[in-house]
Amino acid sequence: MNQESLVSYSVENGIALLTLNRPDKRNAMSDAMRAELVAHLVNIRTDRSVRALILTGSGKGFCAGGDIAGMKTRMEADPATVGFNGWERQQGVHYAASLLLNLPIPTIAAVNGAAAGLGADLALSCDFVIASDFAHFTWAYIARGLVPDGGGMYFLPRRVGLPRAKALIFSGRRVNADEALQLGIVDQRCSADELLSTAHAMADEMSSGSRTAVALTKSIINKSYEMSEQQVFAEGSKAQGICYTSEEHRTSVQAFLDRMKEAQQ
Repeated sequence: MNQESLVSYSVENGIALLTLNRPDKRNAMSDAMRAELVAHLVNIRTDRSVRALILTGSGKGFCAGGDIAGMKTRMEADPATVGFNGWERQQGVHYAASLLLNLPIPTIAAVNGAAAGLGADLALSCDFVIASDFAHFTWAYIARGLVPDGGGMYFLPRRVGLPRAKALIFSGRRVNADEALQLGIVDQRCSADELLSTAHAMADEMSSGSRTAVALTKSIINKSYEMSEQQVFAEGSKAQGICYTSEEHRTSVQAFLDRMKEAQQ
């Protein structure tokens, strides 16, 4: 693991681990860190040896949100450039969130500490969220005169429902690990010492089946709230046609038939 990297990367038994690595800044997301994160996600997307991804933070925080230094630079910039520069930066923010959301493998956020603003949105970009005892979540954008720009307005309502999402965003209040579990922001809570082992166990379980079937199922489920049942059926039919021809399906069925034949002898 390269300690000089802003995002460290390792793989063990097909499970990739991405670690946000600015512990002195509670892993606040700088433009340079985002660029490293995007580069890793692009590589993971096409690496068929990787079957699941865990995202966590180094030190005491998961991700403290946007980098304060970047905000200071924006405040001091020529007002005529702020609008377009902000729009351009948003494209990078949204690209990273979309990459993480649409990876064709199970993704797990192992939240080890503060997940604030953009950091909370980043966690919810994953398929599953596990929180340690020290984890907490805040969406304090509005207190800064901003709207949630990292996907919170999309992800949070899908986790907790529309009224609760509004309440959490409008108030910007802090949610600890216990309440996050109760509200559905996280899927599992564990001790800090067990966070990564718990995440690895979940990653192993969620990626134990057909990689092809997981990728196709995820691509449909991620869009299912915006689709009619007929659209879901149609997408499912196309995906099943691909699965019928996959090596994983053919091997699994043949193994089942062989066991049935042996049992009848």
